[in-house]
Amino acid sequence: MIDGVCVSMNHVIHNFILMENVLTQGVRTASGIVGRERPDMGFGWKMPEHLLEMTYAEIEEKNLEMKRARKSGVPADVLKEKFLNYLKEERGIKAVTVCFTDLEGKLHTLDYDKNFLVSSHDNLTFDGSSIRGFTAQSESDLRLKVDFSSIRFLPSDLFGAGKVLVFANVRDKDGSLYVSDFRGKLSDFCEELRVKRGIMVNIAPEIEGFLFKGVNAEQSFSEEKGFELATMTGYFSSLPQDILRLFIDKFAEVQRALGFENEKDHPEVAPAQFELNYRYTNALESADQIVIYKLVGKQVAMMMGLTACFLPKPIQNLNGSGMHTNMSFEKDGKNIFYNAEGKYSLSAEAHRAITGILYHANDLCLIMNPSVNAYRRLDPAFEAPNEIKVSAVDRGSMVRIPIGNEKSSRIEVRTVAPDVNPYLCFYSIASAALSGIDAAEDVLKEMESKAYGRVKELPGNIQTAIELFEKSKFMAEILGEDSRDKYVALKKRAADRSPEALGTKVKNGEILFHHEVTNQSLWASF
Repeated sequence: MIDGVCVSMNHVIHNFILMENVLTQGVRTASGIVGRERPDMGFGWKMPEHLLEMTYAEIEEKNLEMKRARKSGVPADVLKEKFLNYLKEERGIKAVTVCFTDLEGKLHTLDYDKNFLVSSHDNLTFDGSSIRGFTAQSESDLRLKVDFSSIRFLPSDLFGAGKVLVFANVRDKDGSLYVSDFRGKLSDFCEELRVKRGIMVNIAPEIEGFLFKGVNAEQSFSEEKGFELATMTGYFSSLPQDILRLFIDKFAEVQRALGFENEKDHPEVAPAQFELNYRYTNALESADQIVIYKLVGKQVAMMMGLTACFLPKPIQNLNGSGMHTNMSFEKDGKNIFYNAEGKYSLSAEAHRAITGILYHANDLCLIMNPSVNAYRRLDPAFEAPNEIKVSAVDRGSMVRIPIGNEKSSRIEVRTVAPDVNPYLCFYSIASAALSGIDAAEDVLKEMESKAYGRVKELPGNIQTAIELFEKSKFMAEILGEDSRDKYVALKKRAADRSPEALGTKVKNGEILFHHEVTNQSLWASF
């Protein structure tokens, strides 16, 4: 099998090495038709001729090859060696964009010169005190360990020519996993499940967002004016050349090139709202794709003079944006959540998983709804999934059972907001599911009596969610007390910037001090 894996990987790398810079002959790339005359980059600069560019079709092919390599279980050391060799040989690559996320899930990127990364990839450090929720200034140095399996080739019209992207996990000074890096935590969690129990966690999110007029509409938000919708078209009613449809089309094109394996894309219920769906995959890959999805959406919108917004409820009198999270467990290539004879065609394991999630619903609420603004979405007048129950039909339920078959049977956690830390969220939800699957019979009965008793609602504001989270033994156990306390401190700081009573008007504080919007200047305001 190892020989087979190596042959497959050699085929992947062989295709990498075959990528020649044929720009001098004139080809269609992500930037358009190019040849010897390089396009003007602005300020009188010309794009250097030697930088690697590929067509969208070529980019998709390379990214799908890497995705197959990741899923086939090619050893990490093999991928590392092959990727480093590729960087050395490909003269068209100038830099590697290294990505990581903080405790709240905000994306951070660093561009490393290719030659520097090749020679120093095992000694990448950064100032952890500059990342909110990481280290104190007195003990600031942290390390980045590049995940060489996560390489993505990038369209040059969005990211610039001559770049590739990789994710990194954050490490402590001694090289151990940093306790507040949940990409690393999720990666280790999934690998342990695979090795010890043969289980793979598969997830497909449905990420909604809004398209607003103007660049940086969130950072310039005023509660007196609110956001201005880019269009008034919505669900199934957007014309082919409507600005929302043009945005979705370009977004989908880039998403496809990045190897997402698109399924469908469409305007959502509210005007100027969108959702692009893509294929089910393992939890770590899915979380990486969420981070990239939001990055690409924001970049495409900015290039159109617009803002792609992933806040849960940016406009009070319209439906909010969710990130319905579809999850199943796989073992030996089979979906163990499926049973044709079971209720909702679900297996006993699936029902146990649902029990675990519902039992820990209040513990999980702050993870699934991590911002002041998220609690506006949990409003039953707007199809909010705020009831702690399971249903095959009621979309107000926290957990819904979609129609499925042997391959697609799954549970859908509808409470998740699009501004979550996806690594932390998936790790926590999967851990809650396992608590039900692994529970002894007497413990399971106790969990069922609480989960399926009188229907309760999730907290209606972040203050209550913080209080429940802070008291949760389950969250302290799976996150560690240090990360739990850091997360609480971050959320309290944000909550203190807004009134506890949400009221009918979206407030400045819940937008400007949102973890995905704010910066040092905004945070110092007021």
